[in-house]
Amino acid sequence: MENDKITVLMVEPEKKPYVKEVDPGLSSLQHEVGGYIQAVYPFAEPVAIICDEEAKLTGKPLNRALRDEDGDIYDIVAGKFFIVGLGEEDFSSLHPDHIKKFSDLFKTPELFVRMNGKLVVLPMEEERVKAKKPSVLQKLNQLKSDETRTAPKKAHSKEER
Repeated sequence: MENDKITVLMVEPEKKPYVKEVDPGLSSLQHEVGGYIQAVYPFAEPVAIICDEEAKLTGKPLNRALRDEDGDIYDIVAGKFFIVGLGEEDFSSLHPDHIKKFSDLFKTPELFVRMNGKLVVLPMEEERVKAKKPSVLQKLNQLKSDETRTAPKKAHSKEER
């Protein structure tokens, strides 16, 4: 039945969050995230993040960083996830105030780049988000060229060419 659906906020890698109506059944929720679901409760509000519990292990793209009250990253969610309200016994529709709050919180897609053994999180620019496929290669090439400009040049022998 149509009225059995719940309203959630979907958050996909490299995309802005959007509202979606989903069936609250287990198989439907698993379908939405593409795997076994895991509920995470990082916020004071009565909401949960529903994500694929094996997303990092199976190599799904990193999506959004979770930050503490100081803005420091404590975890990163991989793959698609959504935010859902919490009812007395199960998941419920997200309250409109929470849709607004978490849309704002996750509005900027993030790019995750490993540099010098550290993970760097970069906000994706608006025009790249609109194009759906941001120029990740351009950012990576720029970062690599910055690194190679500062790295010492290596001489090559004729045999290596």
